[in-house]
Amino acid sequence: MVIARPARAALALGFIFLGFLILQTFRAEPKIKLPPGKPIRKAADSVDPNWEPTGEPEGKLTRADEYAADNPNAPRVNATLLALVRNEELDGMVQSMMDLERTWNHKFNYPWTFFNDVPFTSEFKKKTQAASKAKCSYETIPKEHWDVPPWINKPLFDESAKILKEQDIQYGDMMSYHQMCRWNSGFFYKHSALLNTRWYWRVEPNVHFFCDVDYDVFKYMEDNNKTYGFTINLFDAPQSIPTLWPETQKFMAAHPEYMSRNNAMDWLTDSKRRPEHNRKAQGYSTCHFWSNFEVADMNFWRSQAYEDYFNHLDRAGGFFYERWGDAPVHSIALGLFEDKSKIHWFRDIGYQHIPFFNCPNSPKCKGCETGTLTDGEDFLYLEDCRWNWFKYVGMG
Repeated sequence: MVIARPARAALALGFIFLGFLILQTFRAEPKIKLPPGKPIRKAADSVDPNWEPTGEPEGKLTRADEYAADNPNAPRVNATLLALVRNEELDGMVQSMMDLERTWNHKFNYPWTFFNDVPFTSEFKKKTQAASKAKCSYETIPKEHWDVPPWINKPLFDESAKILKEQDIQYGDMMSYHQMCRWNSGFFYKHSALLNTRWYWRVEPNVHFFCDVDYDVFKYMEDNNKTYGFTINLFDAPQSIPTLWPETQKFMAAHPEYMSRNNAMDWLTDSKRRPEHNRKAQGYSTCHFWSNFEVADMNFWRSQAYEDYFNHLDRAGGFFYERWGDAPVHSIALGLFEDKSKIHWFRDIGYQHIPFFNCPNSPKCKGCETGTLTDGEDFLYLEDCRWNWFKYVGMG
């Protein structure tokens, strides 16, 4: 059959247009839609390592022999489990304690130290002590460690809090939250109850622990020359910390001697994965260790470098005029001042603080789904900054 010339031209144009549409379809960035609880592999550099079989960390490990609570010669190191908690959070605190006692501390019997800005009730003391065979101590935070410092302008804080609320920054308008972040950043390790203690494991109310851990976590840190241990590594909201990195740069310009030769600057300043975060935070990736879980050496916070850094930030006012959290403050300090090989990912410790998990592939873990970062909305997977840590530092 002979096709007329105009029809042939129209048919050719049709094929060209169809080819163009196909090309654009393949060139377009695919939208990621995953069922809840599954890792985003498109956004990651490779398959989530929590899908791989997970064992105990490499290095020297100390088992649970001779750790009875009443054994004065037990090989426990100078350490405590630490919680900042309110009386009204009693049930959530007991739940967290029971999880950690069941999975770890019933074997090692490390003491618990509880902090509050008001005295603990007798009910709080009774029920928490009943949750552990180990000694529990109850401490009140001194007013000079908790109160708003005199250089903070209250009207300016009120105006800043309104702006943070308009930007949907969680807890940005709550004065007590700002006080808590400041205390966790620069004062907890100065409390008289901890002056002779070196190591701590921070535990918050309403968290979960899923995996049996059969070695002394504190002894592991000490014996293997580690300073800080984390489970979850996230991006922060850049609107909450717009001047934190510029203030850090000012400090480092005045104190270049504090910079570690083996620092994690690349992790702190990455602009490839979340470029808008880096831009809004003025050069900071916003990556941070989620500090509701941290196992750490308080000697790092007591160092001259960290003390000078905290004092610089404190005077700048961002703990109140913005919402500088202890997580980015701790993380930036570690990334700059510490040898990054001394920072450890506890991939074998199953952990949840709503809405995020660390859930390894191990027969020692029960109650969480292997490889799940969150059981919330899919967009929360974008908050995962472990991949930058793995890229620039590794998985040690």
